Amino acid sequence: MANINKIVFVEEHGNERAIMAKCIFDHYNQEKEVTCDAKGLVVLFSQPVNPKVEAVLAGKGMVSEGFLSSQLSEEDFSEETLILTMEEKQKQRVLEQFEDARNVQVLTDLTGDELEIMDPYGGTLQSYGLCYESLSIVIQKLVKLVSKGEK
Repeated sequence: MANINKIVFVEEHGNERAIMAKCIFDHYNQEKEVTCDAKGLVVLFSQPVNPKVEAVLAGKGMVSEGFLSSQLSEEDFSEETLILTMEEKQKQRVLEQFEDARNVQVLTDLTGDELEIMDPYGGTLQSYGLCYESLSIVIQKLVKLVSKGEK
């Protein structure tokens, strides 16, 4: 990942798993050479962080204050930007929807994990907590990959 200077976490609406991933990445990313963002595939209007996500993040001492979801766009793609989806079907949608789509991967494929990050949407606070725990493990691996400059 030698030339990557930005990561964009992508999921359906951008205000759940993607923002969780961004907050976790920001928390563990000490070098700050790589920035990150959270985007959605279907954002009809900007929304704040899902309240259950906000509760889970607050419980971990993380804040997502002022965040509003936004749509993934052509401007998000570049040679220096890594687009990470939560699921294979989202990766396929990105590749189909954007002519200039490049550097698109499923987060867990990149980190060598077998399972995709489960979608807690509509679930209990506990399911959002489990999603956070899964993301935390995977994102910590991602931070090590990024900081070592490995491919």
